[in-house]
Amino acid sequence: MADVLLTADRTLMSNYHRNEFLGFGTCAPPNFIPEWLYSYLFFPPLKTSNGQPFTAPYGLRKTEAQLLKEGFKVETVSPNHLEKALKDAKVIGIHAMDPFGLGPASTTLAYIFKKEPYLAKHFHALLKSPAIKKAKQNGLKVIVGGPGAWQFKYREKSVKDLDIDCVFEGEGENVVGKLFKAAIEGQELPRHYEVGVGEVPSLEEIPDIVQPSINGLIEIGRGCCRGCQFCNVTLRPLRWYPIEKIDRELGVNLSSGKVTGVCLHAEDVMLFGSNNTIPNEEKLLKLHETVVKKVDGISWSHCSVAAVASSPRLFSKLSETILQKQTWWGVEVGLETGSSEVAKKIMPAKAHPFKADDWHDVVVDGMGLMHDNKLVPACTLIVGLPDEKEEDVTKTMDLIDDLKDMRSLIVPLFFVPLGKLTSEDWFTETKLSKLHKDLLIRCAEHDFRWVDNLLDWSIKGKWYSPFMKEFYKGFSAIAKYKVRQIE
Repeated sequence: MADVLLTADRTLMSNYHRNEFLGFGTCAPPNFIPEWLYSYLFFPPLKTSNGQPFTAPYGLRKTEAQLLKEGFKVETVSPNHLEKALKDAKVIGIHAMDPFGLGPASTTLAYIFKKEPYLAKHFHALLKSPAIKKAKQNGLKVIVGGPGAWQFKYREKSVKDLDIDCVFEGEGENVVGKLFKAAIEGQELPRHYEVGVGEVPSLEEIPDIVQPSINGLIEIGRGCCRGCQFCNVTLRPLRWYPIEKIDRELGVNLSSGKVTGVCLHAEDVMLFGSNNTIPNEEKLLKLHETVVKKVDGISWSHCSVAAVASSPRLFSKLSETILQKQTWWGVEVGLETGSSEVAKKIMPAKAHPFKADDWHDVVVDGMGLMHDNKLVPACTLIVGLPDEKEEDVTKTMDLIDDLKDMRSLIVPLFFVPLGKLTSEDWFTETKLSKLHKDLLIRCAEHDFRWVDNLLDWSIKGKWYSPFMKEFYKGFSAIAKYKVRQIE
């Protein structure tokens, strides 16, 4: 049996019917749809064999690969099959994406519905499960890490309340082995460990995954060159994977027989292989030509409107390549503001190679190209940025109006002090002005305009689409009603 177990809560151990857009449903709180049905609609459980999921979150797979490389006995298990696996385990690593619902969509939906979102509910349920509580009494150590680990800095009391031994934040390749070794040997663990600059792994130190990831997600690089002040990722060095490494991880996913598509993950897929903000046409085309012939479909994790707007011909070429296998693809895009004044202050390089003064036009041009080429963005806006004035909010609302005919979701999030802005105050719902509430409503109305179209695209051709579509539309309708009740 394994000394080390790795897992994640129910909302993360799902392939979302192989559609990442449905994953946003985990950000919503319990609602009029019965919980058993809602979970099936938005985050059905992964299939398992002897308690081990056929696929798992990519970050968990990277940790698994590193620990195996260092000689640990490791198993990745479903949260529904923990009790038996925990009998011999000495330490469990738990992957956290949004443990307190402080992420973009979560904060908005929690404000609208006035309840804790599903992803936070299930994370806490996992930590408080009888299986883990019993194992803790027998000496089990609990280490929590992942993209949501930063949230514990703002919920420090929860580390003790949830009986967590160590919260780990950052890229772990050079550190996780030491922490898990210390846990197995019964040594005292740091309550919160943040990876230092000197501990960030080089490309050569990042292992390939050895088991398949959910929906075929694989990294193509780490870090970001844009330097936005509100983001932690820009504090890490930029590294692009060689295509050979990407191809190896793609092979791991496809050879399993459980994954047929790929989601290319980077902070800006359009900048793959580039050391500045100008897309590298040769490397981008080679990457997509290498991948597309092997998969049933492609999606991107993130890209920037500026990179798309700067290279319309290249973007159209990429679209033609991708659309050989599918009718559309999705991505997450950070718009953050419609105000060029705010853009100049906190994210001037986000507009590169254009000027931040032209941010509004850059967004409109980039989003227009995405619409024309059937790339569907889920966009974020930040509400309550430091020094934001009423005219800045008005300009953001004007931008949303100018995007009304462009197929997209636009999700506002409350400002969280990260990156170089950690000394700033949180923005909470108590600080919402009438103008802020109008902005939330404007975003929701935009989303409701497009949601039926996106649902048609997302579940088209599936045997269950007529039945499920009515429930998805029902949830959309109740959300629309709730938004219109905002005072």
